[in-house]
Amino acid sequence: MKPPGSSVPVAANRGVTTTLALSMLLAALGTSIANIALPRLAEAFSAPFHHVQGVVIAYLGTLTVSVLIVGRLGDLHGLRRMHLVGLGLFAVASLLCALAPTLWLLIGARALQGLGAAFLMSLSMALMRETTSPERMGRAMGLLGTMSALGTALGPSLGGALLSASGWRGIFLVQCPLAVLALILAFVSLPSPAGKESGPPTRVRAMVKVAMLPALLINLLVAAVMMTTLVVGPFYLGRGLGLAETAVGLVMAVGPALAIVSGLPSGRLVDAWGARRVVGIGLAMLAAGAFLLSVLPNSLGVGGYVLAILVLTPGYQLFQAANNTATLADSPKEGRGVVSGLLGLSRNIGLILGASVMGALFAFAVGSEDVGRASALAIAKGMQLTFLVAAGLMVGGLWIAWLTARRHGEAQGR
Repeated sequence: MKPPGSSVPVAANRGVTTTLALSMLLAALGTSIANIALPRLAEAFSAPFHHVQGVVIAYLGTLTVSVLIVGRLGDLHGLRRMHLVGLGLFAVASLLCALAPTLWLLIGARALQGLGAAFLMSLSMALMRETTSPERMGRAMGLLGTMSALGTALGPSLGGALLSASGWRGIFLVQCPLAVLALILAFVSLPSPAGKESGPPTRVRAMVKVAMLPALLINLLVAAVMMTTLVVGPFYLGRGLGLAETAVGLVMAVGPALAIVSGLPSGRLVDAWGARRVVGIGLAMLAAGAFLLSVLPNSLGVGGYVLAILVLTPGYQLFQAANNTATLADSPKEGRGVVSGLLGLSRNIGLILGASVMGALFAFAVGSEDVGRASALAIAKGMQLTFLVAAGLMVGGLWIAWLTARRHGEAQGR
């Protein structure tokens, strides 16, 4: 039996879902698992810290610049085939990372691993759109969001445990059998295309230039705001509230933990209420959460910070599930790889802008380039201004979404 609108039988669909969820987990795990090993790598290779940072930057940089290219490769040569290539590349690169004899070879292997992750991140969404019935698409995108959050959150804790048990090589070696397992599952479960289908390239280009731009722009803004919480939060909790490092880590873990548990419910709401409506709800919660971050922590301390995160994070998951669903639903079959790549590209650019531009805004608001030595009062003022701007960005995103939905309704009414 097949779900309506899907070419995959129900039993096989479970295998597809498992494969794509594991693929997304691997790609997200790679973004955060190596960070904790940077001090150990600096010691092992007798290298300065700005050199070992290349282990993280190489992965994220390659992932960012290649997501659109691999999405197009998926459209041209088949999503299934390119996903298998990506898993094989990720497995080989993970092994090369574990065996690297020098820092520069490790950085090169991490760049190769980032390229493999680009295949996994981009094509998982496109394949999920390809194999899931329309009425379950929100849940499918919610699951991918959950696995992405789980991989990002799991990375530091798993990396720390492996670092203690087997040294820095273990954090890369553990990814290899997981990638091989995903490769086997993908080979067995992912359906082979019935035939090569291709639409006119101009159709895809026109779609990307016009209809997709608002969704991609809002995706960028949301990613920038979420990265701002990761950049500014530790400074405020540590310097502004005087929490110990362990306490800062526990408070910072609230967001990822909430993202893990709210992904699937967010997807169910998308299926029940419609993607465009849930996009608006998610953006409204993001705007409210950012505003609360500018107000509550200064008056309620840690409790205020956590309360604001309890509003912000579910809003993010609602937005992600709904925006990905709506964007991919509007894309033609021959352009799903490109659209998935564009979603990943806009998200990664937003993360970079959040870390750089919003981080610079925070430093400006604090009034000191050396934020680590600023007073608690200056940190609090910087926090307030930064998240007031973040709330403004989300209000802007909400306005863009409203205009887009209005035009969509007018077009359908003609």
